[in-house]
Amino acid sequence: MPDDEVALMQQLHDEHAAALWRFCLRLVGTDRGRAEDVVQETMLRAWRHRAVLESSPASLRAWLFTVARNIVIDEWRSRRSHPETPVADVPELGGLDDASDQLLLSWVVAEAVTRLSPDHRAVLLECYYRGRPVAEAARCLGVPEGTVKSRTHYALRALKLALEEMGVSA
Repeated sequence: MPDDEVALMQQLHDEHAAALWRFCLRLVGTDRGRAEDVVQETMLRAWRHRAVLESSPASLRAWLFTVARNIVIDEWRSRRSHPETPVADVPELGGLDDASDQLLLSWVVAEAVTRLSPDHRAVLLECYYRGRPVAEAARCLGVPEGTVKSRTHYALRALKLALEEMGVSA
């Protein structure tokens, strides 16, 4: 970099950097990181437009402040049109579920049910699959209500054991 360009950048920094920094800090609501980014981008644009560096100090400062303001406005507009999702609030992919997990689980449970005794399968079929109350299940199965309750209890325990043997845990 030629000496005259280095001198121009040093003069730019010495005369305008502190005021530009304060201006940018106010523009971005005291977010120091964003203010630094805006100042850096503004200085980079000034470097790319060397003709403006040779203008009067008042004109140069006005140009720098205008560029910084436009950078902040452009960022704001970009965020409005493309809102970001904060990392802590990443949406769950539940809406994209293809139900394959549910299908596999139902197959595993159906296999485990086949390992139960016929009495236990019958009571689970009436109470859980068909949704019948205990009294109605007792009538359909031809057993007392107490028997339906106890068979249901032991059938669920046996089902849990069968699933655990198959490698399924709650």
